[in-house]
Amino acid sequence: MPHLSKTRLLLIPSYNTGKIVCDVVREALNVWQPVWVVIDGSDDGSGEQLQNLAASEPGLQVIILEHNQGKGSAVYHGAKTASEKGFTHILTMDADGQHPAEFIPRMMDLASKNPEAMILGEPIFDDNAPALRVHGRKISNFWVNFETLWAGIHDSLFGFRVYPVKDLLAVMNETHFARRFDFDPEVAVRIAWRSMKIINLQVPVRYLSAQEGGVSQFRYFRDNSLLTWMHLRLLSGFVFRFPGLLFRKLKSRHS
Repeated sequence: MPHLSKTRLLLIPSYNTGKIVCDVVREALNVWQPVWVVIDGSDDGSGEQLQNLAASEPGLQVIILEHNQGKGSAVYHGAKTASEKGFTHILTMDADGQHPAEFIPRMMDLASKNPEAMILGEPIFDDNAPALRVHGRKISNFWVNFETLWAGIHDSLFGFRVYPVKDLLAVMNETHFARRFDFDPEVAVRIAWRSMKIINLQVPVRYLSAQEGGVSQFRYFRDNSLLTWMHLRLLSGFVFRFPGLLFRKLKSRHS
């Protein structure tokens, strides 16, 4: 039987992920409810498929955005709606099958025991993981740790994580950025700047082949350019916050 919750929500943003998103949602519903899927302007028919599934699954809600706005915008829209409905935490999960549904209850349990913390999935890659993606993320991870004075973010790009809704909305309301591929790392940095407790949980990752229905919206030049611009912005914010971050760092070491 799935875990039923009135305060902790599983939120899945999806853009043109084809039939794999239905498989992901079914797996998620088996272990947790409610599940919300935000269809971010998809034109591949996946939104209609999920709406058909929702007709027989009371634990599933599908939100359709007319135009593609980016992952961050999809999560932001879902988080605002979740807040209005009284949810206190959301677990974000990718729609492409990379994140294991069996870890959802474990992540949610950590959030229940640590309601003021951000719970970050830390990916464990297998031999099928693209080397370019595995090694490339090390650059972003270094800069994120530098920008937060090593606050404890083990992986900045992994989207399987639990946010307290009020804190997520607070950091997204203070910037017009973090609306596309830059969402995961920028939000992690901004939440760390708020001195929030960070808990990392190792999670296995699977990269599905095209034959298995795997899809990827990652575009090397476009998304790395976006991340470069993001880190330049965050570095300027880091310089402004450095004295306070350093003071909190030293204080925590002596407490």
